[in-house]
Amino acid sequence: MATAPARAYVGLGANLGDGAATLRQVLAELRDTEGVLAVTASPFYRSAPVEATGPDFVNAVAALDTRLAPLALLDALQALENRHGRQRPYKNAPRTLDLDLLLYGDTAMAHERLSLPHPRMHQRAFVLLPLRDLAPDLTLQGRRLDDWLGEIHGQAIARVA
Repeated sequence: MATAPARAYVGLGANLGDGAATLRQVLAELRDTEGVLAVTASPFYRSAPVEATGPDFVNAVAALDTRLAPLALLDALQALENRHGRQRPYKNAPRTLDLDLLLYGDTAMAHERLSLPHPRMHQRAFVLLPLRDLAPDLTLQGRRLDDWLGEIHGQAIARVA
């Protein structure tokens, strides 16, 4: 476990089954995860798959205050995916649950299991919009989230009522 609490951001998505119900359940499970001190969730969004096929996703981002180190947090996220029936039959397959560690404080790392910040997050409206809801002043690579969003075209996304 990390010694000092860190703020991490996790992308959540599901496009098989009742995605909204799955995300609500996983947020509750995250709150109960040892080493996770607090969880704040963005509103939910519905988005078309990017670089994939299948049903629309329900997406959100969660801000976590955690004492877990990055790889320990990744392990906890992957255990939640497995508990919710996540399978990986091929790249970008439809999924019951997808949890991506996007940011972990100011940590930058390139590990065989984890790259931080997430290398494609700035290209995904389904990450940037809910992330902006939680952290409107956040910058990625020295640029505001709105600047990145202005470069994204053709990604259908709408806030879930």
